[in-house]
Amino acid sequence: GPLIVATPAMLDLRSELRFLTPLLVEAGFRVVTVDQRGMGETSGSWPTYGSIPLAHDLTALIRHLDAGPAIIYGTSNGAAAGVYVAAETPELVRGLVLAAPFVRDGKMSWIQRQLMQIMRVPFLTKPIYMSYFPKWEPRRPADFAEHLAKLKANFSELSRRKVIDAYMFQQTHREAEARLDKVTAASLVIMGTGDVDWPDPAEEANWIVGQLGSQLLMLDGAGHHPHVEYPQEIAQAVVAFAQQLPA
Repeated sequence: GPLIVATPAMLDLRSELRFLTPLLVEAGFRVVTVDQRGMGETSGSWPTYGSIPLAHDLTALIRHLDAGPAIIYGTSNGAAAGVYVAAETPELVRGLVLAAPFVRDGKMSWIQRQLMQIMRVPFLTKPIYMSYFPKWEPRRPADFAEHLAKLKANFSELSRRKVIDAYMFQQTHREAEARLDKVTAASLVIMGTGDVDWPDPAEEANWIVGQLGSQLLMLDGAGHHPHVEYPQEIAQAVVAFAQQLPA
C-alpha cells in the first residue's frame, strides 16, 4: 500500500505509535515506524542527535525501502525532520503529517526554563524527565504503566546515559525553520489543546499552518502524543488527507 514513515516523539519508543499503526494498516497503508537515534532498538551512541540527523535517517530509510514517495508522519521533533526532508528531497515526500509539531525552537515558560536548568545536574536528568513524561499523555491509555516501564528499561542501558542530555540541551530546529518556505508538499498539522510543550498550542499550530498552508486538526485536551490518546480520530484525518494527495 501507499507508504507512511512515522516517528515517535523524541526520547520515546516507536511503540508510541502502537494504536495508530494498525488503524492505518487496516485502511490500506504500509506503515513503517522508526526509533530515533539512541532510543529503542537503535544503538545508544551516535555522533549527533536531533531533528536534522533524524531527517538524514528518514531520507536514507525512504530510499532504502524504494517504495516512495512517502507520507512522513513526524511527531514533535520528527515534524522538523519531515520539513527538512520535504525541502531538501521533495521527490521522496508525498505529504507531511505534523503531530504535536516542533518546526522551530520553542518558547519556554519560566517554569520550563528553571526545570531545564535543574535537569543539567547529571543524576537528576533522568528522574526529572520521567516524572514529566505523564504530562504528555493527560488521557492515559490502559497500558500506560507498561509502556513507561519499557521506556525506563531502555534508558537504563549504559550506552544511553547521555541521550536525554543530547536531545534536551543540544538539539535545535533552526535548519528546519529556515526551510519552511521551500516545502511544496501538502501538510496536515495535528495539535492538542493540552500540549504542555507550548504556552499556547493553538497559536503555534496556526503559525505553522500560516507558514505551510496546512490543514489543521485541533484535538480538545490532547497532549504531546495525540495518537496515543485519539488514534481513531487521527487515523480518520490521515486517511482523508492522503486521499487528497496525488497518486
